[in-house]
Amino acid sequence: DTLYPGGPFDPLGLADDPDTFAELKVKEIKNGRLAMFACFGFFVQAIVTGKGPIQNLEDHLADPGVNNAFASATKFVPQA
Repeated sequence: DTLYPGGPFDPLGLADDPDTFAELKVKEIKNGRLAMFACFGFFVQAIVTGKGPIQNLEDHLADPGVNNAFASATKFVPQA
């Protein structure tokens, strides 16, 4: 497969067995999709709270009972 280099880019020999290689490709695609969904969560969080992810984390760690997803969802009013 030309999209998966192998050779010198596979120093651990993980792609030697074709069945294992196919399984690893599927796992990598699933991992990428999960990462994209997590980034989407950061975008939604920024839209809802108006703050970046680091500030939201700091606020939550300072007072987890008040600064959580449920509290933000109940206060959210969409603006035009």
